[in-house]
Amino acid sequence: MWSSLNEWLWHERFWLPPNHTWAELEDPDGLVYAHPRDMLAALPLALALVAVRLAFERFVGLPLSRWLGVRDQARKPLKPNPTLEKHFLTEGGKPKEPQLALLAARCGLTLRQTQRWFRRRRNQDRPCLTKKFCEASWRFAFYLCSFLGGLWVLYHESWLWTPAMCWDNYPNQPLKLALYRWYLLELSFYTSLLITLPFDIKRKDFKEQVVHHFVTITLITFSYSANLLRIGSLVLLLHDSSDYLLEACKMFNYTHFRRVCDTLFVVFSLVFFYTRLVLFPTQIIYTTYYESIANSSPFFAYYFFNTLLAVLQLLHVFWSYLILRMLYSFVKKGQMEKDVRSDVEESDSSDGEAAQEHPQLKNGAAPTDGPRRRAAGRLVNGHTPAT
Repeated sequence: MWSSLNEWLWHERFWLPPNHTWAELEDPDGLVYAHPRDMLAALPLALALVAVRLAFERFVGLPLSRWLGVRDQARKPLKPNPTLEKHFLTEGGKPKEPQLALLAARCGLTLRQTQRWFRRRRNQDRPCLTKKFCEASWRFAFYLCSFLGGLWVLYHESWLWTPAMCWDNYPNQPLKLALYRWYLLELSFYTSLLITLPFDIKRKDFKEQVVHHFVTITLITFSYSANLLRIGSLVLLLHDSSDYLLEACKMFNYTHFRRVCDTLFVVFSLVFFYTRLVLFPTQIIYTTYYESIANSSPFFAYYFFNTLLAVLQLLHVFWSYLILRMLYSFVKKGQMEKDVRSDVEESDSSDGEAAQEHPQLKNGAAPTDGPRRRAAGRLVNGHTPAT
């Protein structure tokens, strides 16, 4: 059964253009071609990158953050409260006002004290600036090295300057060792990002990031297996060209170098828009959709690869919208606001709780003093509010 499934999965009609077989890519005459089994080396290399990352963040990122003046915000101590803690873990960290009133009455606290407890408890789960800086510094180092390495690998290749050359004599395109190593490193890195996903900082575009990682890993693996290395390498290089600028913006955003951060963000935005909204659709997607089948008919890999590229382009549009929001704020206020994807800490004076400190009963009577006054303040003619 396994043999039949394996034979069906690797049938030539799925991976190669019509009238081509795997026998043509079996390293004839001393040439080396890409083979799907080569990508298995990415798994141990991904684990190695996780170890390298931990060492980098501890011995490079952390000292660098201190040298640049990154300081974690002091967090006020939180008094243990089993009742509120149980509600936080089971029902969520942002209870509605009726729930707050009932919890306050049950714990013998005022509404304001209960609000403050949940606010401080939420702050405990938020990552500190040092952790954010270390994570950004690691990604900056990798993306910069990957971009420079990709330029070195592809600079003298014809398809870098003329994407239509990606389909010259396809699929009979021998594999170069430098391209294989760079490809393997990219796949290992994105695999390591999936491994550390539960421990990384979760931003508001977390779901989009997960989709991006899965699409990228699928693109790298599929393009290597189908010997689409040339067009795949262009996709990787194009993405790396702006990613390291974004991570540099994050690093300076966590320091006091606001002007450097703002300048880098403008540069990043221009590079991002040009590479993701201009070059990617007009050069990458155009050549894979039209020029790739100039000398052959469409096949499964053609449709699948173009679908993955279309998903990437949708993600580019989504992130472009977020960038435009920040640029609009920059032009309007003259200063870059925080990353719209970030989750910032809350102060003890937020949510307008001071205005709720002395609510009135609906019958006009003032609430009595004591821990249960907030619950009493929501009674209407002796009836409890619906929950």
